[in-house]
Amino acid sequence: MKISILDQAPISSNQTAKEALEQSMKLAQAGEKLGYVRYWIAEHHDLPGLACSAPEVMLSYIGANTTRIRIGAGAVLLPYYKPYKVAEIYHMLATLFPGRIDVGIGRAPGGSAEATNALTDQFLQQVWNMPHSIRELLYFFNKDFPDEHPFKTLSASPVPSVAPVPWLLGTSQKSALLAAEYGLSYAFGLFMSEKDGKEIIQQYLDSFKPRTPNQKPYVIVSVSAICAETEEKAEEIALSCMIWALQRAEGKGDGVPSILESKQYVLNVKEKEMVEKMKQKMIIGNPKEVKNRLKELQKQYHADEIMIVTITHSPEDRMRSYQLIANELN
Repeated sequence: MKISILDQAPISSNQTAKEALEQSMKLAQAGEKLGYVRYWIAEHHDLPGLACSAPEVMLSYIGANTTRIRIGAGAVLLPYYKPYKVAEIYHMLATLFPGRIDVGIGRAPGGSAEATNALTDQFLQQVWNMPHSIRELLYFFNKDFPDEHPFKTLSASPVPSVAPVPWLLGTSQKSALLAAEYGLSYAFGLFMSEKDGKEIIQQYLDSFKPRTPNQKPYVIVSVSAICAETEEKAEEIALSCMIWALQRAEGKGDGVPSILESKQYVLNVKEKEMVEKMKQKMIIGNPKEVKNRLKELQKQYHADEIMIVTITHSPEDRMRSYQLIANELN
């Protein structure tokens, strides 16, 4: 089974943002040694407890401190940017780190309404315009503008020897069909979706139109997973992540709480229901249990690759979780 890492660069309650970002780099290094296929880092804006607002900056840092693992954004929030600028940034990264760069494209705001308004005056219009923006970005990557296009002679310099690989990320039928129409690999965010992912992915597979000869559809399913030596320990560690999610939803808390802080958090009836719902969407357990769940999920969703997001208070617990999963699957 191919496995990858999705990092949201979480900040724990006892960390600074700098320390959290340094841990992200160490996670990418560990992922490379453990055999993970790729490492993606997410883009968020002014969300308490999340450190990465500029994936392209982190990818420069991570690329310089790794040698083989594929690295990329999960995702570039395209409605905020002109395709030409995105192409320039990721061409430059692909020039520095040949054959290693992925460009995950998303359309979520990644932050509050205030942050969205601070970033652009036309977010909703650009969301509506996503198909055109993606097409233009692909033209820059592939250098295949039609003759009548106004940017036909424009180059997104520096042009790398190996182009970055574009992906479309999403949680809906709309994103799946758009990925299929444009011949893009598709990453489905199961950990953040309430929809029927199996049906959405099947629609992608059935509708896929190759961009290049012999190209086939490719599916990543991203899941939230926490693994420890025992199921009891994994559930204890996972509580921090779930309490943190509750706190964020209620506008409380700045970072991922410790296990002790999480145990001391008093849950009302509604919050208990929310925690139980979150728990059902996560994969929590010992190595064998997690392996079985991941393999079952891979089969159900026709996934070529599983991408794992793990949020814990302790960087050591997070690293250990990825290590146990890799050791069990390899």
